[in-house]
Amino acid sequence: MKLRNCAILATLAWASPQAHAEARRIVIDPGHGGSNLGAKGAAAGVMEKDVTLALSQEVATALRGAGLEVVLTRTGDQTLTLRQRSAAANAARADLFISVHANAAPKRNQRGFETYVLTPGSVEVIAPALRSDEPTVRPGVTAAVANVLDDVERGATQWEAAELAVELQTALRATRGGEFDRGVRQDAQHVLLGATMPAVLVEVGFVDHPVEGRELIEPRTRTEIAKALAQAILREARALSR
Repeated sequence: MKLRNCAILATLAWASPQAHAEARRIVIDPGHGGSNLGAKGAAAGVMEKDVTLALSQEVATALRGAGLEVVLTRTGDQTLTLRQRSAAANAARADLFISVHANAAPKRNQRGFETYVLTPGSVEVIAPALRSDEPTVRPGVTAAVANVLDDVERGATQWEAAELAVELQTALRATRGGEFDRGVRQDAQHVLLGATMPAVLVEVGFVDHPVEGRELIEPRTRTEIAKALAQAILREARALSR
C-alpha cells in the first residue's frame, strides 16, 4: 500500500475482525448536495452529490445492521456548508466522522481511490483559527474551556484518524484492486478541520473517468464499495472499543 506523507502509519497494528461490535456512533457525510453539485460524472446527468448520497446510505444501512448507531449529515439533496458537516458530527458526539466523496481530474484520465487525514499544521494552526463561536456542548464546562478541550481533542484523535484511513484504503484495495490504490494522504481538508473525533475524507473513485465513472453508478459496484467502507469503519470502531 502506498502511504504518502504519512510516516506515522508505518507501525500501525491491525485489528482482527470479531463477530460483534460494541455500539458506537458514526457520522457519515455524503459530500456536496443541493446547489453544491460536486464533480460532473462520466454518465449523462450524474453528479458527485448523487453518487455520495447513494453510497453513504448503503454504508449506513450496513453499519446499522452490525449494531452501530449512524447519523447522516444529509439524507436528501440538501445544501450544507463544510462547517455545518463537522458541527453535526460534534453535536452528535460521534466516535468517527467519514466524509464520502468522488474525485475528478481535468483531463478525465485518472482513476483510483484515496483517503485523506489532516496535516499536523492544519490541526495545530488552521483548526483553532477557524474555531466556531459555538464549541461542542459539554455539561458543566464554560464555552472558553470547551473551546480548549475541542482543540485538544482535535490533536489527540489524529492517530485514530490515520488508523481509520489505512483501514479504508485496505478494504477498498481488496475490492477495487491494488493498481488503483492512490494511498493515504495528508491535506488541510476543510470539512475535517472542525471535527473533535477521528475524521477522514475518502475519495472512492473518479466519477468523471470514462470507465470508473460509470462503474460508480452501477448498483453492484456501489454495494461492493459500501460493504468495503462499512467493514473498515466497523474494524476501527471495534479497535476504539478496546
